Amino acid sequence: MRAVVTDLSVPRYLLTAATRRPGLLLSLRDDLPEPTPPAAPGWVRVRPELAGICGSDVGVARAKSSLVLSAFYTARHQILGHEIVGVTDEGERVVVDPIVSCVHRGFPLCRSCADGFPYVCERFDEPGVTGCRAPSLGFDATLGGGWGESLIAHESQLHPIGDLPSHRAVLAEPASIALHAALHWKRRGDRAVVIGPGPIGLLVIAALRRLHPSLDITAIGPGAFSAPYASKAGADRTLPPGPGVVETLATLHGGRVIRPRLTKIPLLEQGVDVVLDCVGLASTIDLALHVLRPTGLLVLVGAAGKQPVDWSLVWNRQLTVQGTVNFGPEPALGGRHTMTQAVEWLSDPSHPVDDLVTHVYGLPEWRTALTTAAAGPRASAVKVTLRPNPGLPLIT
Repeated sequence: MRAVVTDLSVPRYLLTAATRRPGLLLSLRDDLPEPTPPAAPGWVRVRPELAGICGSDVGVARAKSSLVLSAFYTARHQILGHEIVGVTDEGERVVVDPIVSCVHRGFPLCRSCADGFPYVCERFDEPGVTGCRAPSLGFDATLGGGWGESLIAHESQLHPIGDLPSHRAVLAEPASIALHAALHWKRRGDRAVVIGPGPIGLLVIAALRRLHPSLDITAIGPGAFSAPYASKAGADRTLPPGPGVVETLATLHGGRVIRPRLTKIPLLEQGVDVVLDCVGLASTIDLALHVLRPTGLLVLVGAAGKQPVDWSLVWNRQLTVQGTVNFGPEPALGGRHTMTQAVEWLSDPSHPVDDLVTHVYGLPEWRTALTTAAAGPRASAVKVTLRPNPGLPLIT
């Protein structure tokens, strides 16, 4: 089997962290055995049509992942790729929910799984019958991942898609992430800000617009590249990041600008109701806290990391900071699975995602694909994908 394999040995990881050269950790192999199904019922083989490149994949390749979270990702060898549209051995086209929780590992349900939150399972680091030492497919070579010609998934992880176009179907996993994030906000007010109109941010905007048609949505992102995408996704406007955001929002919505001493960013009194930060840098978190109204909500959708942030406004304005990860059964959807809803939206031609897949590469071009995904707008890229099985036709 051909696949791009990650070798997370400590010397390779430390050298990659020092040099940021992904070729030290990743390599294309042609001699791998296909993953073996676990000795349990319900496991099937899937051959990927397309697999997306996520920010977390770039983080792994460049050794920038959170060291704290490494406790949950203990496999030395990984086949990345958890945004997957593929075909089963029976010929059914599916998208894959990559989460591997207690029910898949053969364990009695932990408290999180029993409470309906399998996406934060408390046994993510225990392989069980699967042999998978990671929270999901795409982070352990045992079951495989989307950057290989074959992977193993449980039938409960598969969502049939019929003839849904491949460039829309490959967005099912990030669209589910985005919808899950958007559902954290139980609408209180009329104004939202989404920071970071990359793939996840654009899908968050589309989800907010679908859930709340009358909502005023401001996207915040650098440069001119993202603005047309944000507008098509449903944003009312796109603003460049920085202190000017506060002034502009005050002018638009009639808020007051308050200026602390010796700080660059002023405060927006009568601010926005919710901010979804899809970047997760100290600067974006800080900006979010400065534009939220008292009792507002900040949803951290961006990648995890260690950030020096002044949290004084969380206390002073009684803000709520909500983390979000993965997806699954949604209380806000009556227990319906996020991916079920996402597939339904993606099947609607009016859902504005047609232009998000900007690049498709074959496995031999994985280095170029990673570089393009990491560059984002600098490479005119939104969602970059790999095509592991060129013999499988892409559905248009």
